[in-house]
Amino acid sequence: MRIHTYLTGALLARIGDEAAGPALLLAGFALAGSTAEASALLAAVSVSAALGGPVLGALLDGVTRPGRLLAAALVLYATGLTLVLIGLNRLPFAVTVATAFLTGLVGPALSGGWSAQLPRMAGPERLPRANALDSLTFTSAALAGPALAGGAAEGLGAPTAVVLAAALVATAAPAAWAVPRRAARPNGPHAPQARKARAGQAREPQAPHARAPRAARVPFAAAPSRRVPAPSRVGRVLVAGTRAVLRNRSLARATRTSVVSCAAQGMLTACVPLLGTQVLGGAGRGAVLLSCAAVSALVANALLARFPLPLSPDALVRAGALVQSVAPALALTGSPAALVTGFLVSGLGEGPQLTALFAVRHRESPDRLRGQIFTTGASLKITGFALGAAAAGPLAAWSLPAALTAATATALLAAAPRHASAPGAP
Repeated sequence: MRIHTYLTGALLARIGDEAAGPALLLAGFALAGSTAEASALLAAVSVSAALGGPVLGALLDGVTRPGRLLAAALVLYATGLTLVLIGLNRLPFAVTVATAFLTGLVGPALSGGWSAQLPRMAGPERLPRANALDSLTFTSAALAGPALAGGAAEGLGAPTAVVLAAALVATAAPAAWAVPRRAARPNGPHAPQARKARAGQAREPQAPHARAPRAARVPFAAAPSRRVPAPSRVGRVLVAGTRAVLRNRSLARATRTSVVSCAAQGMLTACVPLLGTQVLGGAGRGAVLLSCAAVSALVANALLARFPLPLSPDALVRAGALVQSVAPALALTGSPAALVTGFLVSGLGEGPQLTALFAVRHRESPDRLRGQIFTTGASLKITGFALGAAAAGPLAAWSLPAALTAATATALLAAAPRHASAPGAP
C-alpha cells in the first residue's frame, strides 16, 4: 500500500466524520426542533468514544491485519449514522440517542486508528513529512466536512447531509482494508524454539530438498497475533496503555490541553445553529463557520511546514489553545464580520495544535502501545468535545451569550500551564 492511498482513505473517512457532527446537529435541530435535543444527539455519538477508543486501540495493536479491523469499524460507523437518521421522529428519542451512542464506539478508528498505522508505512526517515501530511488530512477534512454538511442541509435538507457523511465514511473502507499486515512478533510459548530454529537455519544452509525443522515450519509465535487478542490480554494492554499516557509527563500534559480545548470546541459547535440563525440568517450557514476555521488551520499548517516556529511541540499545543479562545469571544459581539474573523483566527490555533500533538505522541509512544495511545488520545478528545457540546446545548437555549462566555473560559483554561511535581501528574 502506498502512502497516497493511505492519505486518500484517511481524507475520505475524516471528511465524512467532520460532516457527520454538523449534519447530525442540523438534522436534530430541523427534525426535533430543539437545540438541547440536537446537542444531545451530537454528544451521544461523541462521548461513547471514551469506551470504544482504548479497546479499539488494544485490538489494533494485537492483530496482524489491523486494516481489516479499521474497515469493519468504518462500515459500522456509516451504518450507525444511517440508523440514527432513520430513528429521528420515527422512534422514541431515547432510542435514537442510544443508537448514536453505540455508533460513536468505533469513532476513534477514523482519527487515531488511522494515524497509529503511519510509522509502519512511512518509516523513520519519512515519518516527519508523513505526519505533517496526515495532520493536513484532518484540517482539510475540517474544511470540507462542515461546508459539505451545511451546503447539503441548505440545498437538499439536513437528512441528506447525514446520508452524504455516511457514504463518505463507507467509501474509505477499501483503503483501510489495504493497510499492510503487521509482521508477526514471536511472543508465544514456543517463540524461543522458533527463534533458535531460524537462527540454526541461518547458520547452516540446507540442501535444496531438505525438510525444514518442525519448529521452523510451524510458526507458533505468529499464531496469537493472527486473531483478536483474548479479553484478558486486552485488559492488560489497556492498563499498560493508560499507564503510558499518565506516567509520561509530556503525553499527559499534551493530552490534558487537547481534551480541554476540544471541550471548548464542542461548546462553540453547539452554538453554531443559533449563531447561524441569529447572526448569519440561517442555521445551515452556521456550519460554514467551522469551514472558516479549517481554512485558516490549513494555511497555518502549510506555513509552519515551510517556516517552523522556534517552539517545542509541547509549547505549541498550549499556544494553540490560547488562540482558539478568540472565536467565542468575538462571537459575543453579534457582528457577522467579527464572527467570521473569530473563527478564522481560531483555526490558526487548531491546525498547529493538532500537528504538535501528533509530534508529541509519535515522540513519546512505545511502538507496542502506539495504536492504543493514539486511539485513547482521540477518544479522550472526542469525549471532551461531547461533554462541551452537551453542556452548552441547554445553556445556549437559555442564553447564547452565556454559552459563548463559557466556551471562551474553557479555551483559556486549556491554555493555562499546569506545573506538576509528580512524574505522573497530567
